[in-house]
Amino acid sequence: MTLDGLRALVAEGESERLELKKTTAELRAVRDAHTAGRLESAVMNPVEALRKLNLLEGDQPNQAAVVAFAKDPLPDYPQCVLRMARFLGVTKSEFLDQRHLTGNAFVLLNEAELFLRRHLPVRGRFESGRMERIDEPLFPPLALREALVSALCHRDYAIYGGAIYVAVYDDRVEIISSGALPFGLTVDELKREHQSRPRNPYLAEVFYRRGLIELWGRGTLKIVELCRLAGHPEPEFGLQAGDLVVRFLPSGYSPPLRASHDLTERQRRILSIMRDGRRWMSREIASQLTPRPASPTLREDLAMLRSLGLVESSGRGRGARWWLKSVGNIME
Repeated sequence: MTLDGLRALVAEGESERLELKKTTAELRAVRDAHTAGRLESAVMNPVEALRKLNLLEGDQPNQAAVVAFAKDPLPDYPQCVLRMARFLGVTKSEFLDQRHLTGNAFVLLNEAELFLRRHLPVRGRFESGRMERIDEPLFPPLALREALVSALCHRDYAIYGGAIYVAVYDDRVEIISSGALPFGLTVDELKREHQSRPRNPYLAEVFYRRGLIELWGRGTLKIVELCRLAGHPEPEFGLQAGDLVVRFLPSGYSPPLRASHDLTERQRRILSIMRDGRRWMSREIASQLTPRPASPTLREDLAMLRSLGLVESSGRGRGARWWLKSVGNIME
């Protein structure tokens, strides 16, 4: 939706493309802000909701209104895009899943969280006195969410072809946002106390009102703290081709000694096939399975088994070979 189109919708009271109904995102945002104590009163009129959120200049909506609430930012806002991929292994040579989505900031935040929930590798550990294995994500979900919020709120939307990127590998997760750091801020300062100078102040105000951020320059410090509290290494902040990269690394862990009871039947069968010690190609494994799984399904199973420390691999693509890491690690 164009900015002029958004202005026309407000002027005409239209509600199809910008969500101007009593149950829409604008009003939910105002209700959230009121509930969080960050707005003095809730409103029932959508135009007044935009005004409360500082998204009107006079009677005209600003560009932050499009980024925050437009149902369809295309074709005039192609930078409102999210690109996500779950890669096989530790390089971009092959992927298990990929998504390319457009939408407003809150839609993209929700989609990114769903993607991470679906694709984050899981680790297993045992605690003294408990027979059951404890499964938990290999990367801290709360810190990842904070990084997503920061990327959506603070990226450089002036870069017409920019985007948010979420890349999940076996050994790391990277969240990349278009644009270098603003106002002379350096990467090293992200892990120290620094003043809040948001690049997108109106959008930051919306995120603040909804309780998603604070306006004290603590977003990156909170990401670091959440990683520490979850027992994970500190994230890495860096610049790559003019974009900001936040890289999450897994904590050290030992592969589970008794994992198969928590695996799917097909994954247990894959481990059983590999018991002979051979190095198997994926098509050879597939030929031993009934019903025969689709190639992407088998690749995801193998990636999961590798993330659990149960299998290893060498090579790439169709020529990759897979083998059991230790026969003693499996107990059916």
